[in-house]
Amino acid sequence: MEFKLQPLGDNSVIIELGEDISRNIQQKVNKVSSFLDEQSFDWVIEYVPGFTTVAVFYDPMKIKTDTLPYEQVCEELSSYLEKLDVEEGAEPRVVEIPVCYGGEFGPDLEEVAERNELTSEEVIDIHSNGEYIVYMIGFAPGFPYIGGMDERISAPRRKNPRLKIPAGSVGIAGKQTGVYPIETPGGWQLIGKTPRKLFLPEGETPSLLQAGDQIKFVPITEEEFQKWEENEND
Repeated sequence: MEFKLQPLGDNSVIIELGEDISRNIQQKVNKVSSFLDEQSFDWVIEYVPGFTTVAVFYDPMKIKTDTLPYEQVCEELSSYLEKLDVEEGAEPRVVEIPVCYGGEFGPDLEEVAERNELTSEEVIDIHSNGEYIVYMIGFAPGFPYIGGMDERISAPRRKNPRLKIPAGSVGIAGKQTGVYPIETPGGWQLIGKTPRKLFLPEGETPSLLQAGDQIKFVPITEEEFQKWEENEND
């Protein structure tokens, strides 16, 4: 596996795995993250995966070396990373996200459609048939950075952001789509809402989605939304 190690602050190192945001680089990020989980170095405080990098934060006091802690960390990481082999054929986990499009759940659906000279039904069809990959989790608890949206339904952020966007709202901003896991201000164009909870603070894994997941948006009716929501709250 090709990689570069660079210092990041006083007690961290960043593992650079490429420059382009792509499925191939994302697989490498996942592989390195899994490796760090399995090795459990006692000097690792935490690691943070990104689009093309993995940042490793370490405790210098737990590193026994005659050299600089940074140099020892790089040496140990390199000895393992050089042997890692990315499994190109690994199948991603597929997570279905039910979405009730339009109406009160997607107040900007018609605007997105008009901007792209499409009908609302065509926007829904294009959005729900996309091939999406979660590249990383960040910005807000459980917020997925998603790649793969069709440019035919792209739309700029709203000029006047909303002060409150409900949790579960599905939006479009530029050439990206995303799902708000918690209530937060935001300027994305809202086209629908999911009853699934993306942020699970009481769960062993707080985020429903993980980097590398493949997302499938599934259109549902308002009645189906209510049933989903009732089951989620049980």
